Amino acid sequence: MKMSSALVERALTQFPAQPVPDDHPAVAQLKQLFGDHTFFLDRNGLSIVEPTDSADARSAAVVELASWTDATCTSLAPHEPEVTDTVVSLDGAADGEGVH
Repeated sequence: MKMSSALVERALTQFPAQPVPDDHPAVAQLKQLFGDHTFFLDRNGLSIVEPTDSADARSAAVVELASWTDATCTSLAPHEPEVTDTVVSLDGAADGEGVH
């Protein structure tokens, strides 16, 4: 899911990560591998936020796509997407400031 800046800020209040800027050189390759998403880096590696299957369309789960391969967090190894237990509420973003 590609998120607006308002949704990114909302999500970041609920889980500790850093968004990968759209102009980062790796984003083109990440989009090629995983699709058009807003990507996040955290202590576990690379993740995205995807809407949950619940009736609440305004919540999303953090999905890990790649894990750090070294203690210095400089190299990632992709793996099968793993849905984490972290769910973020997307409520509170202004209308029109949602998913792209």
